[in-house]
Amino acid sequence: MASASTGVPGGSGAGAGPPPVGQPADRVVTLPNALSALRLALVPVFFWLVLSHRDGWALVVLFVSGLTDYLDGVLARRFNQVSRLGQLLDPAADRLYILATLVGLAWRDVVPWWLLVVIVGRDVLLVFTIPALARYGYGPLPVHFLGKAATFCLLYAFPLLLLAQIGGPVAAPARAFGWAFAWWGVGLYWWAGWLYLRQVREVLGAARAEQVRPAAGPAGVAGV
Repeated sequence: MASASTGVPGGSGAGAGPPPVGQPADRVVTLPNALSALRLALVPVFFWLVLSHRDGWALVVLFVSGLTDYLDGVLARRFNQVSRLGQLLDPAADRLYILATLVGLAWRDVVPWWLLVVIVGRDVLLVFTIPALARYGYGPLPVHFLGKAATFCLLYAFPLLLLAQIGGPVAAPARAFGWAFAWWGVGLYWWAGWLYLRQVREVLGAARAEQVRPAAGPAGVAGV
C-alpha cells in the first residue's frame, strides 16, 4: 500500500535524527517558511493596489514577493530547511498572485474574463483528484516541469500587462511580451494539467492493483 511506504524523514523514537540533506522535513518554524508566509500576507495588499489602479506600487509589491521567493529557496537549500509546509506554501503563493492579478486586470477590462475561466478552470479540475489520491494514502503528486514552466510564463505575463497600464515608452513592448507569455503560459498550463491527470490515473491504477493482489493470493493458493 502507498500509505505503508510513506515514512517520516529521520524515523521515529530516540534514534531519530534530522532528515538527510535535500529531503523535506516536517518543520514549520523556519526562516524560509516565514518568508513564504510574508509572500502570502502581501497578496491582499497587492490585490487592493491593482483594483485601485496603483499599478506602480503593485509592481513594487510583486518585486518584493519575487525577492522573498528567491531568498526562501536559497536559504532552505543552504541551511537544509526544506520542509513540506514550504513546498505547499510556495506554489500556493504563486497561484494566488496569478489569480489576484488576473481578477484585477479582468475587473479593469485589461484581459477578458474568459481567460480567467480558462486558467482557474484547470486548477478546479485538478482539485477533484485530491480525494481520489488521499483514498490510497497519497498527497498531491509532484509538479511536472511543464507546470513550472507554465507558472513561470504566467508570473511574467500579468506583471508585464500591468506594467503596460502605466504607459510611457515601455507600454507597447510590455503589452506585446505580456500577451506572448500569457498564451504560452495557458497552453503549457493545460498541457501540464493533462500530464498530471495521466499520472494520477497511473498511480491510482497501480494502487488498485496492489490492493487486489493480496486479496487474490489466498484464493489462488486454495484452488491449487
